[in-house]
Amino acid sequence: MPVRNRDIANAFETLADLLEIGDANPFRVRAYRNAASTVRDQSRPIRDMLAAGEDLTELPNIGDDLAGQIERFVETGHLARLDAATDKLPAGLTALLDINGIGPKRAHALYEGLGVTSVDELAAAARDQRVRALSGFGEKAEQRILHEIERQARHSPARTLLADAEEMAESLLDWIRQRAGVDKAAIAGSYRRRRETVGDLDVVVTASDPAAVSRAVTRYEDVGEVISSGETRTTLRLRGGLQVDIRVVPARAYGAAMHYFTGSRDHNIALRRRAQGHGWKLNEYGLFKDDQIIAGDTEESVYEAFSLPWIPPELRENRGEIEAAEEDALPTLIEVAEIRGNLHTHTTATDGKADLEEMAEAARDRGWRYLGISDHSRAVRVANGLDADRLARQIDEIDALNERLDDLVILKSCEVDILRDGSLDLPDSILERLDYVMGAMHGQLGLERRAQTERILEAMDHPLMRIIAHPTGRLIGRRGPVALDLDRIFEAAARNRIALEINAQPKRLDLDDQNARAARDAGVMLVIGTDAHSPAQLDFMRHGVDQARRAWLSGSDVLNTRPLNQLRDWLARGRSADG
Repeated sequence: MPVRNRDIANAFETLADLLEIGDANPFRVRAYRNAASTVRDQSRPIRDMLAAGEDLTELPNIGDDLAGQIERFVETGHLARLDAATDKLPAGLTALLDINGIGPKRAHALYEGLGVTSVDELAAAARDQRVRALSGFGEKAEQRILHEIERQARHSPARTLLADAEEMAESLLDWIRQRAGVDKAAIAGSYRRRRETVGDLDVVVTASDPAAVSRAVTRYEDVGEVISSGETRTTLRLRGGLQVDIRVVPARAYGAAMHYFTGSRDHNIALRRRAQGHGWKLNEYGLFKDDQIIAGDTEESVYEAFSLPWIPPELRENRGEIEAAEEDALPTLIEVAEIRGNLHTHTTATDGKADLEEMAEAARDRGWRYLGISDHSRAVRVANGLDADRLARQIDEIDALNERLDDLVILKSCEVDILRDGSLDLPDSILERLDYVMGAMHGQLGLERRAQTERILEAMDHPLMRIIAHPTGRLIGRRGPVALDLDRIFEAAARNRIALEINAQPKRLDLDDQNARAARDAGVMLVIGTDAHSPAQLDFMRHGVDQARRAWLSGSDVLNTRPLNQLRDWLARGRSADG
């Protein structure tokens, strides 16, 4: 089986986790994490780069040793140093790091003290009250660990991040479209609705020879298991773990099948009830009156039969979209092409992987007119956060760079930590030199709801605050949102004219779709920020746009669709201005 970029990156990440649990040299750990990030950021397959004779050491963070490891991994399918690390520590230990409150040192202590090698074993140890006996834990820590494990079990079913699913999904779709006799092929389901996670993939195909397509897909290079195979439906599990259902349908039913398998279930039920009210029947084969087909070759024909406009897939959650369609009140959803710039990025001044000029060049390549540099403040020590003196030097560097740029403006910002009491991590004397202040929480995320809410409200009362980044602090599948009274947060943001971010990092997507819609409805301005730590991560913008579309947002609801002069006006006018 060919080694994909994600295989290499995942292996390096696992190795870094095991090394960190084993208390290895932190520089060695960081080298593997940086290598994983570099590999994951490549748009071309590493194996193709090697086949073309390209020198991997020309990539950022890849030296001779790492290049050699990658080459041998591509040749053999094994990362020798990962194999060696798992001989010393069980690979299952890395899953413990997904539990909020467990870092490498605690994972090592649990392994050494209790022989814990998996989340299930940790849960059993906590229920038996064995964790509290270990040094550095105690009864409260044990209860928090068990609560977090149970929370993840309830709220984090086995789903794949949308961004992780994309590489597998789009490669498979391209391959299917190249098969002889295939007319149309598209992915439906939650993937098409752009949900933040995907349970499985539904692929709808029309072809002149359905059986031939069904036979062919079982030979796709990334297939790990053929679960079932028939003339018109085949179910596979890809090597990445994603299950795929491929359905070959007649051309006359293609639109109905795309509608049915796109879902959501609640949206489909609502439309089927309308069909029943007309005496019709709606299913994956078409819309029927008695035995006569009324519509089905296109999705548009299905909606048109109900006197409805086509409803974008992102809205199909039965959250009022059918009623809005009836009233011709569907929003004109934001498009990636409307984005004029990006207000949340990082450089090598803190924990980014590219310097100012490299990030500027990447922004210019994407056609943006402005780029906000918002490196961390000093409280985030793990990211080498900036103190006032270092931020002042960066401000001067940005001013000098702007003198040389004629088609892009670098905006000066800082992702300033909001401290426990709601105060900001840097003095006003330096913050006043910025184009805008972006506030964020990175510590003290376990505060109870009232204290956490008051913390954010205090920060939002600061006269220089303009944007709150990743407001709820969630990491999808790893850490739930912090406890906040979002109604109070939205009311204060609207009153103080502070924008709330939809963070486009695939593991964050924070605010989520429903909260972003509620914020918009409360009169809050939203901003989509990539939180990019490398040039390639600027492309995360489209994930943020997906989330904004699911939130029913139009371009006018998003701050960074504005031209630079209007953006500056909004940032400068503050609370006395009209939004």
